[in-house]
Amino acid sequence: MSDDQLLYGINPVQAALQQAGRVKELLLVESELSERLSQLAVQAQQSSVRLRRLPRAELDRLCGGDRHQGVVARVAAVQTQRLEALLAQLRQPTALVLVLDGVTDPHNFGALIRSAAAAGCQAVVYGRDRSCPLTATVARAAAGCLERVALCPVVNLSRALRQLKEAGLWVYGLAGEQAASLYATDLAGPVALVVGAEGKGLRPAVRSECDQLLCIPMAAAVESLNVSVAAAVALFEVVRQRVAAGGRQEK
Repeated sequence: MSDDQLLYGINPVQAALQQAGRVKELLLVESELSERLSQLAVQAQQSSVRLRRLPRAELDRLCGGDRHQGVVARVAAVQTQRLEALLAQLRQPTALVLVLDGVTDPHNFGALIRSAAAAGCQAVVYGRDRSCPLTATVARAAAGCLERVALCPVVNLSRALRQLKEAGLWVYGLAGEQAASLYATDLAGPVALVVGAEGKGLRPAVRSECDQLLCIPMAAAVESLNVSVAAAVALFEVVRQRVAAGGRQEK
């Protein structure tokens, strides 16, 4: 996001208000406020955030017709993290990192961030030049989770995977063909889960850096899942195994 970006939707704006200094201005619809919008107004006033009321048509114009739920905020940029700093902070043996190879759809990108946060990932690592930017659409799809997981853009994803392996993580790539079953693989240790672009999957250079490729067994009539759905299934299988094991293994 740029230094002065629009953010809209109740959950994303509420999450941003919880970060001191992130919201510069809160714009609310002029009509009677719902209970949740009234709560946002109180939060803004308590944080000394400038508050304005605008006609719904003006909010529609600002959001380009996207559904804003009666609230728009002008916010500071989302803070991303350097990979080196992430590696220094990774908690062994509890590390869980989601890696995105070329996910360009903002709705999928946001949904992936939300799933990563829900599964307790320490970070989402993605190619800086092979992913969509952190737009308001991404933030809305993330439903308030953009600030709940470290976001780590990298120049070279293959190099980043090598660094994650050197830090002790097992790198698993999701692939639909000739791969081991997700459910038959021990995922209780420190894990980096790699998912590929919509319709294209993992690039060869990224595949070659994975310790193992995994697939999600499905009924024969279904060829594949949406990337954000597949990632969520895999992430929560990691969580399930860790809970069942009662601990994690180090590499």
